[in-house]
Amino acid sequence: MKADAVICGAGIAGVATAYQLVQNFGLGRVVIVDPLPPLTLTSDKSTECYRNWWPNAPMVGLMNRSIDLLEEFARQTNNAIHMTRQGYLYVTADPIRLSQMQAEAQLITALGGGPFDFYESGDELRARFPFLTPMSVGGLHARRAGWFSAQQLGAHMLDRARDRGAEVLKGTVLGVETIGDRVGVVTTDAGTVEAPIFVDAAGPMLDEVARMLGTELPVQSEVHIKVAFRDHAAVIPRSSPMMIWSDPQAIDWSPDERAWLAEQSRDDLLGVMPAACHYRPEGGAGSQWVVGLWEYHRIVQEPTWPLPEDPLYPEVVIRGLTTAVPGLSVYRDHLPQPVVDGGYYTKTAENRPLIGPLPIEGAFVVGAFSGFGVMAAAGAGELAAQIITDSPLPDYARAFSPDRYQDPNYLTEISMLTTTGQI
Repeated sequence: MKADAVICGAGIAGVATAYQLVQNFGLGRVVIVDPLPPLTLTSDKSTECYRNWWPNAPMVGLMNRSIDLLEEFARQTNNAIHMTRQGYLYVTADPIRLSQMQAEAQLITALGGGPFDFYESGDELRARFPFLTPMSVGGLHARRAGWFSAQQLGAHMLDRARDRGAEVLKGTVLGVETIGDRVGVVTTDAGTVEAPIFVDAAGPMLDEVARMLGTELPVQSEVHIKVAFRDHAAVIPRSSPMMIWSDPQAIDWSPDERAWLAEQSRDDLLGVMPAACHYRPEGGAGSQWVVGLWEYHRIVQEPTWPLPEDPLYPEVVIRGLTTAVPGLSVYRDHLPQPVVDGGYYTKTAENRPLIGPLPIEGAFVVGAFSGFGVMAAAGAGELAAQIITDSPLPDYARAFSPDRYQDPNYLTEISMLTTTGQI
């Protein structure tokens, strides 16, 4: 088989890159190789949210472009991607944190991340969102944010890519051979493909595939889980934004529950737990579903399946959400039947993606999208195609190139990180 390019990975990043290459950048035949059906490993396990609310100019630039493309897809498909624009609402019970939110908002909007609504008091916040706790002292509502159907977006891009000559080869990449000094032949368990371009878009297996090219990528993978449950008591309005409780918290377990948790060696649930317990409504106006997430312990490991299980995760998340939304206490003694799934956040130390050339000529990487792969995919696929075809690049391209790690000043900046967040 011969092709203009081979993409390893049929997740949202690989599909978006293939779409851009054949739709807008003139490649005639692109082969996407994956042992699984497209969009089924981690792309369909995401929260499917988007935002342009980031603390640095490159991420704001990439996400603004990606959201522009999402809006375009929504118009093209009569919103078959189910794009909402309900925003992200960051809520706090800490006056100091509220002041920090305001300062962050000024920074982010100066970078191009606005608009937003700022609630300077709990009364003002609850006048707009009356279901929130009286403990809240205010909040920030980032407005260019919401969620959409990642499956519908991926299916749209894949269908258009196939119309232009892309195809999916069910198989596993086994190796990449060079001819001269550049990519020449990609070997899979379904046959070989001659191609001058190879794109590593392998998601959690990003580094494993890069090692086939004799290089390593500075990434690691974290387990991330989400739970969906029916809010049959209609505690959370369907019009609610994505709500993030921005403070650490301790769950108000009963004495008997605390004793049982101690017996089960679950001390991780008994003290102060991290911030960012959050939810969003799932489905349309008639739906009762809510999706909840809380990364209260960080598990970093080589990607393996099935994922590590935490049987208490649904209850812990709902209990955590009750801090922000007291009405959810109706489920304290009668937990709704949950649906749990998840995947891996594959990320760099500074939590910026890798989009650009690898050391072998003709080899590229599109990955390390952490928890923002679905929202970034449209823009990242375009950027990857621009780089692959040597087209003019946007200002933010340099910030995501793998060769940024050759800059000693950048490495120093990374070494000073004290969190797993963005720089």
